[in-house]
Amino acid sequence: MEAILREEQSPLHLRDREIEKARQKRKCMPSRFSQLLGIVHVLLSYTVADGKFVSFGYTRDGPANWGNLSPDYKTCSSGTQQSPINIMEDDFVINTKLRDLNRFYVDAKGTLINTGFNIMLKFDQGAGFMSQGGKNYTLKQLQWHTPSEHTVDKQQFDMELQLMHSSDDGNIAILSILYDLGNPDPFIYQDSLNNLSREYCSEDEETHLPVDIVRTKALKRHKVRYFKYIGSLTTPPCTENVTWYILGKVRKVSKNQVALIKSALNREFQNNARPTQPLNGRIIERYIESKFNPH
Repeated sequence: MEAILREEQSPLHLRDREIEKARQKRKCMPSRFSQLLGIVHVLLSYTVADGKFVSFGYTRDGPANWGNLSPDYKTCSSGTQQSPINIMEDDFVINTKLRDLNRFYVDAKGTLINTGFNIMLKFDQGAGFMSQGGKNYTLKQLQWHTPSEHTVDKQQFDMELQLMHSSDDGNIAILSILYDLGNPDPFIYQDSLNNLSREYCSEDEETHLPVDIVRTKALKRHKVRYFKYIGSLTTPPCTENVTWYILGKVRKVSKNQVALIKSALNREFQNNARPTQPLNGRIIERYIESKFNPH
């Protein structure tokens, strides 16, 4: 697969008060970090309809039915720029105006959150930023999907890590890293992240675990190629106009690490990948570092 390199084996505005009040009732473990970060609430995976949260699933109330669960979710079925997508090796445009993904991440405090349907890591004050197109995007949160949501030539990978960023003007950019099985991923290998499965939560409960320091070095390795396209969030409300960057080198993750991430989730959500969505004429751009794209 020429377009994707494999790594060698080596070591939103919803109703704020109602949302926060409802989330306080859903904790399966007390936490000092009960107040979520002020990310645009479009990043939430639950919404408010008639004062109640509307849950979604991957088997019951699965992706094909998300758009019918709530008016807030209608874009999941009516949108024309939905994510994830399948990237075809012979169906992209090389854009010589693109530049390297400059990532200036820093070690930071965070909150590890088991929502029962997802494992995510939110940074208390952000964890540095990514610079692209003359704009800075602050790293706000990470979340894992098993198996991967994006595919390449219809091949699905064992895991996908999505790094969610937002700019000062509210634009969202997501950096995606694909993984297949091999040696342990050094990011998950951190001691502070080995608490992923400390508490089991059902889909209507939530655990918050403080992380004193998240070391971000493993997230900012220089990469010579990536794909870019305009899409959406991959969970309800499936908001569009999200810029996606899919790294072109597949990393390694151990079988035990994948099992660790899955083990804390409700059975229905252990395979939490939304199926790929139609391109509907969208263009996938590809960046390759060369003399035309100097680093």
